[in-house]
Amino acid sequence: MTIRLLTNIGRLWTGAEVWSNAAIVTQDDRIAWVGPASELPASVPGVIQDIVDVDHVENLGGALVTPGLIDAHTHPVYAGNRWAELAMRSGGSSSAEIVAAGGGIASTVTVTRGTDPWTLCSGVRERLSSWIRAGATTVEAKTGYHLTRDGELADVRLLRSLEGEPGMPRVHVTFLAANALPPEYFGRRADYVDAVASWCADAAAAGADSIDVHCDTNRFSSREAGWILGKGRAAGLLPRLHAGGDSRTGAALLAAELGCASADLLLEATDDDVAALAQAGVATVLCPALASDGRRLPPVRTLLDKGVPVALGSGHAPGANGITSMPLVISLAIASLGMSVAEALRAATVGGAQVLRAPDRGAMARGRLADIVAWDADHEGAFGWSYGMKPIRVWRGGEPVAL
Repeated sequence: MTIRLLTNIGRLWTGAEVWSNAAIVTQDDRIAWVGPASELPASVPGVIQDIVDVDHVENLGGALVTPGLIDAHTHPVYAGNRWAELAMRSGGSSSAEIVAAGGGIASTVTVTRGTDPWTLCSGVRERLSSWIRAGATTVEAKTGYHLTRDGELADVRLLRSLEGEPGMPRVHVTFLAANALPPEYFGRRADYVDAVASWCADAAAAGADSIDVHCDTNRFSSREAGWILGKGRAAGLLPRLHAGGDSRTGAALLAAELGCASADLLLEATDDDVAALAQAGVATVLCPALASDGRRLPPVRTLLDKGVPVALGSGHAPGANGITSMPLVISLAIASLGMSVAEALRAATVGGAQVLRAPDRGAMARGRLADIVAWDADHEGAFGWSYGMKPIRVWRGGEPVAL
């Protein structure tokens, strides 16, 4: 049993309140005690008889401390890049022009399928390690760039195996074989929808936690998404939904109807969409980097005012952005989505835990996982100023992570 005392915490953001001059006691991978340093007990029942007997005492020099951050929306399993496509898009090229030039999701599928497993694994390992080194101790990670049964299941197993390696974040694996229609199924959409639905039980057995469908105008319809998510839920997977298009796709209303764990993106969602999600108790994941151009924005204030639980995600994907810094995502949420520092930080911790149905993390409280970050700052307001703020210490399950 390892007992660790973190002391001289200048400001502790717990997820529910803020304490100055705080301390934390951890026992193995859990928080055993947390509170103002002036109230630090001489002993912790069931943990230690005398506080002087702790194994490690770490003076944090007045730093800001928060729970480990949670990135609730990522697509990290891919090979290659689409930088040329991103340059074309920024210059005004249409989707048709990009596809004609060899871009689009099909290009990532082709490169990923042609990459040997060792190289693919090395790339994913490097990405995941960069998340935890930036302060994200939990990452939701989707498959979706093989679009074959064996490839998608291998991706699930890859993510689950990497989670067990030293220096990796906790991983919530989402099965997203319904990311797009693969080229070999052109003209046979119904066959692919049925195929993905039939793979759900195998995905759960391989270690997936959730099932997701990209429901949008050029991806899968609400009817197709409903069928796949229903099969996923029957296999024991939490249903999620890419609901990034306008309300005409019916994605947000479908997420509410099915009681999904989350409806993600919600760009241009209507008041009716928000009302339905609120009534159904469906959370949402917002990705400010995907809305930072200001042209398509989620209705953040309405979501918060209606009581919809909000989480934040980087939206990391080869055709979107390469962000692996949740502090940067928090800064973008403040600047682009109009969230307060407290709202954005809560969405990146407590909100992420709600979306992933992981009540053992996201806040500082006795019995929670000792996923803790000390920042190079003395106040959480620094997230609104220092884009991509760096942590000075990270603990995953009470153990320090090499930065």
